[in-house]
Amino acid sequence: MKRAIGLDVGSKTIGVAVSDLMGWTAQGIETIKWTEPDYPVAFKRLEAIIKEYGVEIIVIGHPKNMNGSIGPRAEASEAFAREIEAHTGLASVLVDERLTTMQAERMLIDADVSRKKRKLVIDKMAAVMILQSYLDRANR
Repeated sequence: MKRAIGLDVGSKTIGVAVSDLMGWTAQGIETIKWTEPDYPVAFKRLEAIIKEYGVEIIVIGHPKNMNGSIGPRAEASEAFAREIEAHTGLASVLVDERLTTMQAERMLIDADVSRKKRKLVIDKMAAVMILQSYLDRANR
């Protein structure tokens, strides 16, 4: 399986996760600070991560509305996917990410992580959940 990077793209931060070499598990790497749509800022750091981990495919969270329609955040993720594909030459896959941030928040609360610490890792956790969802489907 190709090594993948998972991204939870927000307007101020991008949570980043990568798959293991076997393509079975997702591990959180970091949260990149950026201001949408300043792609060069985000791409500079993402390029370094892609190179370091030998990434071959980009998995991006696609935050559809609860009824399945496409809203402004989903459109922003689609635009990000087009831009990063053009910039890196790598293929991207959009993965439905409805409720991943809420699930990540619940997991952190259940683990008794303080509000301050949750804020630091929530986007990275959401990226892990997005990428793990993709990996689970790809490995079936």
